[in-house]
Amino acid sequence: MKSHARVVVIGGGVVGCSVLYHLTKLGWTDVVLCERKELTAGSSWHAAGEFHALNSDAAMSRLQAYTAHLYPELQRISGQDIGLHLPGGLNIAATRERWDLLRADAARHRTLGLDTRLVGPEEIRALCPIMDVRGVYGALYDPMEGHLDPAGTTHAYAKAARLKGAEVYRHARVLDLRPTGRGSWLVVTEQGNIEAEHVVNAGGLWAREVGRLVGVELPLIPMEHHYLITEDLPELRGAPRELPIVVDLDGEMYFRQERGGVLLGVYETPATPWSVETTPWEYGANELLPPQLDRLTDALNKGFTRFPTLMNAGIRRLVNGPFTFTPDGNPLVGPVPGVPNFWSACGVMAGFAQGGGVGLALATWMTAGEPDGDVYALDVARFGPYATRRYVLDKASEFYSRRFRIAYPNEFWPAGRPSKTSALHDRLERRNAVFGVSYGLEYPLYFAPAGEPAHEVPSLRRSNSFGPVGEECRAARATVGVLDASSFSKYEFTGPGVEAALDRLLAGRLPALGRIRLTPMLAPSGRLMGDLSTLRIADDRFLVFGSGYLQTWHMRWFGERLPRQGVAVRNLSDDWGGLALFGPRAREALSRLAGGDCSDAALPFMGAREMDIGIAPALVVRVSFSGELGYEIHAPRAYVAGIYARLMEAAADLGVRDVGMYALMSLRLEKGFGVWTREYSRDYTPSECGLGRFIAYDKPDFVGRDAALRDRATPPARRLVLLEVDALDADSGFYEPISRGEERVGFVTSAGFGHTCGKSLALGYVQNTAAAPGTALSLTVLGDPRPCRVLGAPPVDPAGARMRA
Repeated sequence: MKSHARVVVIGGGVVGCSVLYHLTKLGWTDVVLCERKELTAGSSWHAAGEFHALNSDAAMSRLQAYTAHLYPELQRISGQDIGLHLPGGLNIAATRERWDLLRADAARHRTLGLDTRLVGPEEIRALCPIMDVRGVYGALYDPMEGHLDPAGTTHAYAKAARLKGAEVYRHARVLDLRPTGRGSWLVVTEQGNIEAEHVVNAGGLWAREVGRLVGVELPLIPMEHHYLITEDLPELRGAPRELPIVVDLDGEMYFRQERGGVLLGVYETPATPWSVETTPWEYGANELLPPQLDRLTDALNKGFTRFPTLMNAGIRRLVNGPFTFTPDGNPLVGPVPGVPNFWSACGVMAGFAQGGGVGLALATWMTAGEPDGDVYALDVARFGPYATRRYVLDKASEFYSRRFRIAYPNEFWPAGRPSKTSALHDRLERRNAVFGVSYGLEYPLYFAPAGEPAHEVPSLRRSNSFGPVGEECRAARATVGVLDASSFSKYEFTGPGVEAALDRLLAGRLPALGRIRLTPMLAPSGRLMGDLSTLRIADDRFLVFGSGYLQTWHMRWFGERLPRQGVAVRNLSDDWGGLALFGPRAREALSRLAGGDCSDAALPFMGAREMDIGIAPALVVRVSFSGELGYEIHAPRAYVAGIYARLMEAAADLGVRDVGMYALMSLRLEKGFGVWTREYSRDYTPSECGLGRFIAYDKPDFVGRDAALRDRATPPARRLVLLEVDALDADSGFYEPISRGEERVGFVTSAGFGHTCGKSLALGYVQNTAAAPGTALSLTVLGDPRPCRVLGAPPVDPAGARMRA
């Protein structure tokens, strides 16, 4: 065993071996893998071995597509037979709503570069003759779906890595991880010790235990999972081609041919967590859990209905094996916050569909210093302290049980709620608020009419929230709206070196005392890392505001790049709450409570003052995301409820009204304002998204400056535009393609209805040649093309006079 290595990968399943291979592929060859027993001795050996590119998240779809296309190359490079089969795959829709969703998915796949197509019942029957297609609307066909030999594939990754210099140590369980004080790790194994610059936790079923060696509790849990393999079927004897992979989404099962029989897998309900507290180290290779056939009765009956020939088929093998799930079903990848040079590559529940992409993403991150594009959907930093063990258990069980159910864009699943509530939660609940959740925190979406249930009906079209949200929007434009803004993140930066540190961290120019600025944050590549707003309270004190769900992500970035001396950062997001107040009568409402001058001269646009609001001390900032005259009132959580009560009482005669986040999102679309994750993310540069005007290019030094200067000097190939859409009863969705004639020229990032202008609107990126105002285009809404046109200015207050009033 080597005594030193650049990287030690812990775990010899498909993910660990993929990470090892991709590190060598990208040039890091002084790497080793430590496996407690034999390769594949966790979940990999008993996996069904299927792979596909389809995923509801765009980043995951790209990684899964990469994985599928990698396999022929991996087999060639390694010389290892991986048992590769590419019969294609069918995702079946047996309800009208599922069919609408698949049609929308097929359109989005054009944006993602996936070669999928819709097929009808007759073609489904031709591809899979043993399927009963009665009641089936159609399917989405993906020619790159297939299956392989799990053991052969895992060994192929390992062999390809060894060919480039990597070493693999079996029966080398990692017993301890100790910081050396030199920025490296002492990896203590059963075979000896290795000093490593980096450690990767690819522990699979034991990833929690590996994380605990460094004091980290990872949000994942193993679940039992069943599939069965039948005896040979007479119907398949002499068949001209292999059956495709079939996912019966409404029947909640998956199916593929296994030699002369078939493999049928189900996500049984309720889910069965396994080894909740800790995974036994002695659980070993080729070991399965006792099958629970009685739990599969309902699922198997659905299978027999869709595939009647299985009714009389004998069962050759019944598998019940554990594999890990996270609260949202996506992997945990990237640098673990607060633990230098300790990386995560675990929680991968679909290792043979995602393992190649996960390995590439992590290896790129390690070798290049940042990932290639937006990988937040699988970033280990997307969860926070709210993700307790019970939360993880409840949410992962919920995800497993709903694995194939429609995840509606307006649906927030109930498990693990409420976890965190704002100071206003109970008051807003009494006002019939309908809540969503972000980073564990409940926040108001909209307010249901009095006497009606505070519940939004999940829908792919405009829901029962449409009318109430419209009323909230119109009230905010006409009088004054109040929004619980506690869900936004708030960070305090202090210390004698804070100005220099922030000036380097942020690409924008720092504000003057008592002022706030939009200050984009860039990665070294020049891609966006944040659309933050920075407020200077004193020479040595700043507040920075951002998206609330990015708190762990932001704090990791700050911690990695701030100097260790002279500056301190605190996350105030849970300690402080806030209200957003906006509308033409907002100043009048604020003045009735404020212990100070609220005139435009005293509190100008993008200005801030500390003042009493009612009897509470608060920080008032004049900003507006609605496009109206607006203010944000920030205060310690203990004061927020009192401020709200006095404000609603004092402004009652002004027509003050509670509004939710849906209304704010509609109002911001009417102004063409972008938001993080949609218009702004690591996929884009400042020039592309229009944030270049907020970059201080003349600053001598900031993270990403060289790349930003190159970006400014090179005209972008695409631009962010606002579109008016001729929609019907639904609005477009994320990544729906935008076309000019038969040519695809862009994609949608946000869409919705502008209630005060009466238009369906969309933001999206289009080629420069399609960005001119008035250009006639089309985009898809639930798979149907709808005419749209580029707007030269926002449809509401294009000059921005209202928010500067």
